[in-house]
Amino acid sequence: MTQKIIGIDLGGTSVKFAILTKDGDVQDKWSIATNILDEGSHIVPDIIASLKDRLNDLGLTKDDILGIGMGSPGAINRDKGTVVGAYNLNWKTVQPVKEQIESALGIPFFIDNDANVAALGEKWKGAGENDPDVVFVTLGTGVGGGVVAGGNLIHGAGGAGGEIGHMVVDFDAPIMCTCGKLGCLETVTSATGIVNLGRRYAQTYAGDSELKRLIDSGEDVTAKVIFDLAKKGDVLGKIVYENFSRYLGIACANIACLLNPSAIVIGGGVSAAGDFLLDGLDEVFKANVFPQIIGSTKIKLAQLGNDAGIIGAASLVL
Repeated sequence: MTQKIIGIDLGGTSVKFAILTKDGDVQDKWSIATNILDEGSHIVPDIIASLKDRLNDLGLTKDDILGIGMGSPGAINRDKGTVVGAYNLNWKTVQPVKEQIESALGIPFFIDNDANVAALGEKWKGAGENDPDVVFVTLGTGVGGGVVAGGNLIHGAGGAGGEIGHMVVDFDAPIMCTCGKLGCLETVTSATGIVNLGRRYAQTYAGDSELKRLIDSGEDVTAKVIFDLAKKGDVLGKIVYENFSRYLGIACANIACLLNPSAIVIGGGVSAAGDFLLDGLDEVFKANVFPQIIGSTKIKLAQLGNDAGIIGAASLVL
C-alpha cells in the first residue's frame, strides 16, 4: 500500500484530522472536541487516542503512514516540536507535543503555526495553485498570515515572520491592538476591526443610514451586517467598506512590493463577502502597488475553507 500522510488542525474548539495521499487528496476526515480543562493536559492524549482508533478502524498501521503534520496556535519550536503560550488551549507552559505523539504512535511528527500551515494548504491545493511564492492573509476575529517564498515558509529570526495582522496601517484614528501597538491592520480589517470602523465613522456621519441607526441604538452589528448594508447602498456602510478596502489594499500593495508573490490569497470569515470584497480591494491595490507588479501578483479568494489547515499541516510531512 502507498503510504499516506496525516494532517491535524488544532483549535480551541475542535481538533480536525485528515488522512491524505501524498498528492494532497483527502481520503478521510473527522474531528473531536478540544478539551482545554486541567491546563490543556487532555489535548494530546485525546489526539493520540483518536488517531489510534481511526487507524485501527481503517486497518492501517504505523508503516502505512509516512508522517503526521499539525498546525497549532501559540509559539512553536519546530525542531523540538513544542508549543508554548497557546492561551486558547490553556497551554501556558511548554508542551512536548512531538515527543508525546512520536512515543505513542511511532510515526514521525512535524508541527508549525496554524496560520503558516493554512498558508501551505492554500499554496499547495487551493488558490495558490502550488506556486512557490504565495502570501495568505486570513481575516477572522483577528488577522493572521503566512508567507511562502521560493517554496519555503518564512519564519523569521524569532519565529514571527508573516505576522501580517500587526503591520501598522491606520494613522487616521488608531486604536490599541491586542498586541499593545496602535493602528495594526487587525484593528481595521478583521471582523472586529470592521465593526470598529463602523463605530468610528458613525460618530461623524449625519446623513440617513440604517447602519448609523443600528449603531446609535446600541444594536448588535457585525462585519457581515455592515457589508450587506454597503451592498444595498447604505451610505455609511459604503464609507466603512471603502476605508476597509483602503487599509487592506495598501497592506497588500506593500506586501506585493516586498515579496512579489504570484498570489495574495484572502481567507477567513470576512472573505465570505466574496467578489464584493475583492472589487474594492483590487482597485486600491492597483492604485498603490509598484506598476511592474500589477500583472504578476493577483489577489484571490481562498478556496479550501476549513480544510486549509489540515491539508497544509499534512504537507509539513513532505
